[in-house]
Amino acid sequence: MSPESPGMDSMVDKTVLANGVRILSQKMPFVQSVSMGVWIHVGSRDEAITENGLSHFIEHMIFKGTEKRTAFEIAKAFDAIGGYTNAFTTMETTCYHAKVMVNHLETMTEILTDIFLNSVFDETEIEKERPVVFQEIGMMEDTPDEYVHQLASRAFWGAHPLGRSILGDRSNIMKFTSQGIRDFFKRLYQPDRMIIAAAGNIEHDYLVHLLSPVFETIQPGKTFPVRLPPSRQSGIHIHSKDLEQLHVCINTGGVSSSDPRRYVLSLMNTILGGNMSSRLFQRIREERGLAYSVYSFASSFTDSGTFGVYAGVDPDHLMETVNLMLHSFQEIRSTPVTEDELRYAKEFTLGNLLMSAESNENQMVRLAQSEIHFGRYTYMDEIIEKLNQVTADDIQQLAMDMFHNDQMTLTLHGPAPETLKFDQMMSQ
Repeated sequence: MSPESPGMDSMVDKTVLANGVRILSQKMPFVQSVSMGVWIHVGSRDEAITENGLSHFIEHMIFKGTEKRTAFEIAKAFDAIGGYTNAFTTMETTCYHAKVMVNHLETMTEILTDIFLNSVFDETEIEKERPVVFQEIGMMEDTPDEYVHQLASRAFWGAHPLGRSILGDRSNIMKFTSQGIRDFFKRLYQPDRMIIAAAGNIEHDYLVHLLSPVFETIQPGKTFPVRLPPSRQSGIHIHSKDLEQLHVCINTGGVSSSDPRRYVLSLMNTILGGNMSSRLFQRIREERGLAYSVYSFASSFTDSGTFGVYAGVDPDHLMETVNLMLHSFQEIRSTPVTEDELRYAKEFTLGNLLMSAESNENQMVRLAQSEIHFGRYTYMDEIIEKLNQVTADDIQQLAMDMFHNDQMTLTLHGPAPETLKFDQMMSQ
């Protein structure tokens, strides 16, 4: 084992086991709990098309029984210590996490280790879990303001894995077997892609003492599948459905997770549609009353990213809403943001960042994500400095690089009008 302690922040520690598993911890002495996550740098974009949904299905199955505990006993074990456990899957990561009072750290560690390393993926449990995942897919498809984002991703990324649903394809899910799950787990859940991150009132050496005897036994796997870079699509995609609202999503290219311009994009996102004083919120909701929900968003991956805006509107207000969105893009390209806008965006972003740092769950996530994207802990002072260095010219230059109407996708979900006149608008 090779310990590493960042000199700038003595409360953050890192240990790398001989097989590549990384253990990270942040001591937060002012809290009485600990949050821990077992992270795998594996997500839905690493699946073959016939495997789409398998990472998410494993997320479900990991809690369905081990060699020593049934699914009920796993749930009961966490309840008995007043703990909370859950998991989530993204395009590029999967995380199994829990939170308990610090005096139950040893018990939590043993349970998480057991379910992660000893799940049996029983065929009976698989059959019982299929309809649960189908219900999750159905719930997403029945939530139009959520489903439009899946449709928009498919439109923007095309046939690339980033365009597929993390939840998976129903026909694939019907074919998942215990052996197939174990093979996928063994092939992709490799030790050098595993990160255990914990934040709370804990001692790093004790955490390593609890984790290393088990995790250092994991054998390295074969070569990890290459993540092919995506190509972006453009065009108009209409998905008609009898709904009360028409859900509108415009996507364009963004930046990757490690791109230095991520700080610029964060502030531009805030100014365009990231809060209630943003341009889009004020123009579309407050001044014209065209939408209840309107916002901008950014999604970043290791090699790419997307930026977009969303609104749910009356179909009669579609053209006006899209025009306001596109006008806002062109305006930020042609005219620097004001000093006040930039100052307010920085204060808003920094305030949210610093307040989130008070949560050990958020800090656990930040520990792992920093390690995944940068291979090191990113200090709060460094982030604050980078954000404060962003200028109005930086935002305008990024907007000029990103906002080209002929490189965007427009996705509509709901009662789209019979006659559409977007082609000329989107090509300007």
